[in-house]
Amino acid sequence: MCCALAALLGALVHVSVTHQTLNQAREKALTRLEEATRAYEAGDPLPPDTGIDPEGLPGSLRELALSGRHGTLVSEHDGRPTMWAAAPAGRRAMAAEIDYSQGVATIMGLDRAIVGSSLLAISATLLVGVFAVTRVTRRLHQTAGVARRISAGDLDARVNDPRTKDPSRPEDEVATVAGALDAMAATLQGKLQSEQRFTADVAHELRTPLTGLHAAAELLPPGRPTQLVQDRVRAMRLLTEDLLEISRLDAGSEQISPEAHRIAPLAERVARGPGRGPGVPTEVRIVRDACVETDRRRLERVLGNLIGNAHQHGREPVVLTVDGPVVTVRDHGDGFPEYLVRHGPQRFRTEPHSGGKGHGLGLTIAVGQAEAIGAELTFANAPDGGAVATLRLPEVPQDAADGASPAHPDGPAHAE
Repeated sequence: MCCALAALLGALVHVSVTHQTLNQAREKALTRLEEATRAYEAGDPLPPDTGIDPEGLPGSLRELALSGRHGTLVSEHDGRPTMWAAAPAGRRAMAAEIDYSQGVATIMGLDRAIVGSSLLAISATLLVGVFAVTRVTRRLHQTAGVARRISAGDLDARVNDPRTKDPSRPEDEVATVAGALDAMAATLQGKLQSEQRFTADVAHELRTPLTGLHAAAELLPPGRPTQLVQDRVRAMRLLTEDLLEISRLDAGSEQISPEAHRIAPLAERVARGPGRGPGVPTEVRIVRDACVETDRRRLERVLGNLIGNAHQHGREPVVLTVDGPVVTVRDHGDGFPEYLVRHGPQRFRTEPHSGGKGHGLGLTIAVGQAEAIGAELTFANAPDGGAVATLRLPEVPQDAADGASPAHPDGPAHAE
């Protein structure tokens, strides 16, 4: 806008001065032409720079005078700009000329001054604008970076714009946005911490009565009702332990002990672990073994939850595939719900077609433990049907795992 305004003002000044200079030269030429006409009619000598059909008179102006009209025209004569004025004198043309070099020089000097001052003003405006805009954009980039950190889970991130802290300083729009973002982050952090404390408190409060209930259930006489009670008590105890584990993951209080392990023997051991007996087969395929740096107990927890979820909510066969540091667990059921593929597992969410099952704690724990050990866990659906969970672990050189179990040869292996 400043550049456009400078150009517009320069053009207006140029047009105005040019018009004024031309009018002055035209009036002077017409005055001299009138004097020459009166002298011609009186038979007196013509004034200087006037004459009848003088040399250099432009042809168009001569024709205008011969047609009986007056006119003026600027043209080059003897290498200099000249203002001509012409009028009829019988069948000839009476003309007067005025040196217009000074007017042209004035206009050219004015144009140079306009261009120079416009460039100077535009340069100064651009420098000031760049400085001001850079300060604003730097603050906006800082605010956007804090917003990205908050969306990534860093709820302690704040912009801390000094304008929002000092009431004596004026607060601009960027400071308003920064203050609103900080307030939103603080509110969100408070609500999440309140939820985490509530989950941990509930789990701790349930733990003691459930322990007593479990002991009491063990004393009931054998029978079908006793078995149902014990199963429900066992399920409630597992749910309580899951809640406690989630609360520890949310609080970030988990202690990680990373070591180098070969992934193939560890995966087969999880597939054959407790709770997965002969009635729950899991097929293990070793494409390529690899050595990974991880916390063995937490990795086994992740794989165990993925396998358990596949058996509980999918259909056989359930296949665990090891391809280097990438481990996939696939079933052949209906696949993951669309919300889970897009946004990840959500605790306590129950799908209508699941018959009340699938509160999401198992996969939620798997995601939390995977993040704790520096692994990436993603969820997808296979094109030919079935849910696919993919775990990517940090790989280390094979010779880093001293004393690790030897890898199985390439090719499919089966574990039940």
